[in-house]
Amino acid sequence: MNSFYTEEELKSLPIKSFGKNVLISKKVSFYSDKEITIGHDVRIDDFCILSGSIHLGNYIHIGAYCALYGSHGIKIEDFSGLSPRCTIFSASDDFNGNYLISPTTQKKHNHIITGEVIIKKYSQVGASSTIMPNTVLQEGTAVGAMSLITKSTLQWSVYVGTPAKKIKNREKGLLNFIHEYE
Repeated sequence: MNSFYTEEELKSLPIKSFGKNVLISKKVSFYSDKEITIGHDVRIDDFCILSGSIHLGNYIHIGAYCALYGSHGIKIEDFSGLSPRCTIFSASDDFNGNYLISPTTQKKHNHIITGEVIIKKYSQVGASSTIMPNTVLQEGTAVGAMSLITKSTLQWSVYVGTPAKKIKNREKGLLNFIHEYE
């Protein structure tokens, strides 16, 4: 039994467009009005949630149980990925105590922090990590498991912790293989 949608079945999903060699689990939930674009050679595993405006480039893997909340935009560039149980928020309630926190309350009583999340080429996010609104993971960023990204990163760097901090530079050896995919 194949747990991924066929190409014909993909056409019926609320996706604006998708490329070649796309594998999406039949257990993925979409909450979007055709605001999702997916490039070539993308795989999205079981129990993921994709909501809002999301653009996925080429050669991307999204592991099981990831949630992408793209009300203000999420963009993941080529050769990047999310390990299982990652969450990306392009909007978040303000938890400082001066506002109500719930989509069920009146908007005038909420304060929502918003901003597009961009994950640049060759970046990888470790399992159970969270990325908050208005952040950019620069090219080649690696995020360790269970990290919290609250600020944009520097390119070709490794980040870990809550909140995440840079611990070292990342090697660029993977660039030696890119010519094989062009």
